[in-house]
Amino acid sequence: MKVTLIPVTPFQQNCSLLVCETTGRAAVVDPGGDLDMIQREVARQNVTVEKVLLTHGHIDHCAGAKTLATHYGVPIEGPHPDERFWLDKLPDQSTRFGFPAADAFEPDRWLQDGDTVQFGDETFEVYHCPGHTPGHVVFFSRAHRLALVGDVLFAGSIGRTDFPRGNHADLIRSIRDKLWPLGDDITFVPGHGPTSTFGAERRTNPYVADGVGA
Repeated sequence: MKVTLIPVTPFQQNCSLLVCETTGRAAVVDPGGDLDMIQREVARQNVTVEKVLLTHGHIDHCAGAKTLATHYGVPIEGPHPDERFWLDKLPDQSTRFGFPAADAFEPDRWLQDGDTVQFGDETFEVYHCPGHTPGHVVFFSRAHRLALVGDVLFAGSIGRTDFPRGNHADLIRSIRDKLWPLGDDITFVPGHGPTSTFGAERRTNPYVADGVGA
């Protein structure tokens, strides 16, 4: 599988283009904006977009989802139903953060903990990881030892929980109970900034390293 990160919006959010190299089928994860950049990369790689995947409903992750899905004629899958609160507030979010106007929408498929999503020959497991937002999900490829974690975890930090319906205790539980058991060798793509591994964060992350808060 080929993974291309496309930082979009003034928040430099890591939109991911995931390509099944066997079939040339692709998924776009968290297209928050700058759709021209995303479409150019899809065309450059000459791949077929099969679906749009969303980790959560903050505007820098999902503002372009409906437009992009309509452009390619594909479904939107994710996040978890508890994220309806944020998707319904997209018009308010666009005003608050100075984004182009964004309409509320509903994904074609809400995702639950334990679901899977597929494109081409690739399969990702779905983990409901609330805390940053109530309906946040993480996508995990067991075959490639790769997780797309949105704003749950960053290299050296964790997601904010001061937004409405954020919960710090839930976030810590999501990381320690859902992510860490997947393995120290897992490489993860965060919503912002560089990639890292779960093992590195367990050793050095000042918020969730082993022993912190014990």
